[in-house]
Amino acid sequence: MTIRLQSGLFAAGIVLIAAAVLLPIATVVVLAASPREEIWQHLLATTFPKYLKNTLVLMFAVGACSGFVGVACAWIVTMHRFPFRRHLEWALFLPISIPTYVGAFALVDFLEFAGPLQTGMRAVFGWQTSGDYYFPEIRSVGGAVFVLSASFYPYVYLLARAAFRELSGNVFEVATTLGADARKRFLRVALPLARPSIAIGTAIVMMETVSDFGAVNYFAVQTLTTGIFSVWLDAYNVGGAAQLSLVILALMFLLLFVEKASRRRGRHYSSTKGSEPVEPAPLRGLRGYAAAAACLLPVAAGFLLPLGVMLSHTVDNLGALVDPGLIRALLNTVMVGSLAAASTVAAAVFLVFGVRSTQRRLPRLVLPATTLGYATPGAVLGLGVLIPMAAADGFLADFVLAATGVEIGLLMTGSAFAIVFAYSVRFFAIAQGAADSAMGRIPPSLTMAARSLGKDSVGTLRSVHLPIIKGSLLTAWLLVFVDCVKELPATLLLRPFNFHTLATRVYESASLEDIGSAAPTSLLIMLVGSLGVAVLVRANR
Repeated sequence: MTIRLQSGLFAAGIVLIAAAVLLPIATVVVLAASPREEIWQHLLATTFPKYLKNTLVLMFAVGACSGFVGVACAWIVTMHRFPFRRHLEWALFLPISIPTYVGAFALVDFLEFAGPLQTGMRAVFGWQTSGDYYFPEIRSVGGAVFVLSASFYPYVYLLARAAFRELSGNVFEVATTLGADARKRFLRVALPLARPSIAIGTAIVMMETVSDFGAVNYFAVQTLTTGIFSVWLDAYNVGGAAQLSLVILALMFLLLFVEKASRRRGRHYSSTKGSEPVEPAPLRGLRGYAAAAACLLPVAAGFLLPLGVMLSHTVDNLGALVDPGLIRALLNTVMVGSLAAASTVAAAVFLVFGVRSTQRRLPRLVLPATTLGYATPGAVLGLGVLIPMAAADGFLADFVLAATGVEIGLLMTGSAFAIVFAYSVRFFAIAQGAADSAMGRIPPSLTMAARSLGKDSVGTLRSVHLPIIKGSLLTAWLLVFVDCVKELPATLLLRPFNFHTLATRVYESASLEDIGSAAPTSLLIMLVGSLGVAVLVRANR
């Protein structure tokens, strides 16, 4: 195969991948521009202001709380030595393995009137009814902020910790010489230098907050995401749901724009030559244990509490572990997650290697578009995937029936294909980032040596690149798989009839207030999520 032909095939494949990623977004735009029934005036007069207000309140409140907790914990574990520091440094990642809807179920079960906390309070103080004492409402915006912050702060912690570890100790020595105490060194030196990383982490948190469905729906907080489900499935208005989806996409792109603009305005450069790493300062006595307690609190809220609640219910309901429905949901989850992760990683390798190999301009121009799927909420993706696939299914079924007399049914929307496709679009940016980073570490001399030995592009990829980056690709596969296991909105919208995954099974059981049945399934999701955290920890040592 000639080099020119291979270059053309790579370019065509890259454009095809970009088109697949953009298809759901383009579908939403088309549906929103030409709705069959006009519902926007009704939404503006009734529920839209509440949707928008709750979404903005959650977005900024969770962003602020996660930012504060993530930056504070990153600063403590990076700049100080205290008891249990090494364990807590990695334990602070663990809440990211807990889906927000599982955290919501656990919090309500623990804090509700019949839960162990209020039951214990009544036993200790002799109270009889809820009127004898004040307890905040759990299913509220405040409860949602608590759960989402406890789940999402690791995004900020991860990036802030990396930024603080890269700071030069010489910078702090100069600041100390100039009379800056610990507080000023943090506020005037470390925080401005780490601001780009903190901004990225906070932007991710805010995007995940806008995308969330399971937790906010369980807390009865009406947001734009829950509004998509209500308008589409309850009011049967696809156009109205698409218009709400455009509002969410606009918020996402606004967050991306602000985050990139903040990085352009504030740049800093550092040289590793001659610089010394920051030496953590020891904290002894009560100060050391106070630092350990401060780092343990978010771990307890985001990981230990859900784990303890689900474990206790599982122990009381051990028979659910061998429930045939749970086993089918586990097999379905492994199947769609594995297929989605494999197809995503394969497409990412093809894309990144193709862009590096071809000299054509179009592939480089469309490359950024392939990351837009991660900024698109699962509910929006579900809407954008289901409509064109349902139309294609109907056309194909009618064509085959007319040509052969055979009814083939719905091949895409009637199977798990639509779910796999949505997962691949949603998490493509993760695989692409891993593949691009791994290939970027390969010396160009290896590629040139392979070419000089007569290898074409495909042969170079197979013989040189893949053996070198297979570890990074396996990590990318696992991270995508973990995210697929936790994904709820897209799965709810796209699953075929009577098709359950672990996420949908947990959500349906908890929606019926059957926490006992949801607990074993939740533990399986936590186990898979913990594997992803272990990979993340290993990659950030």
